[in-house]
Amino acid sequence: MDLTKAMEVSASGMFAQGQRVRVIAENVANADSTAEVAGGDPYRRKVITFKSLLDRTAGTEKVAVRDITRDAATQFGKRYEPGNPAADKDGYVKTANVNPLIEMMDMREAQRSYEANLNLIAMSKSMIQKAIDLLR
Repeated sequence: MDLTKAMEVSASGMFAQGQRVRVIAENVANADSTAEVAGGDPYRRKVITFKSLLDRTAGTEKVAVRDITRDAATQFGKRYEPGNPAADKDGYVKTANVNPLIEMMDMREAQRSYEANLNLIAMSKSMIQKAIDLLR
């Protein structure tokens, strides 16, 4: 694989991880959300999935976002707030199904992946520059 193709693959990984960070940031921003009306649902955590995308012109496989979906598997939390207009008959309000600890771990993983791709681009650039220097 030539170095420009390696840079393109890394750039696609960086773009995908950037989108992942945006989804995680939205989840964290809405972690304390509650339902707006009694019986209503609060913010539901978003989950991003990736796919491998064949770039036939470059002859490489790149990373792309497959889908951004709502996490239906995780249950909403409940908090006792009898004065809240969204409280049920027992005084409980549904809270978002976002666990900030999990989101921070996902954020750290996305950051590490982004950094690895960035380092690969920097190394490829350096190798190209050294090859040019040798040809002088």
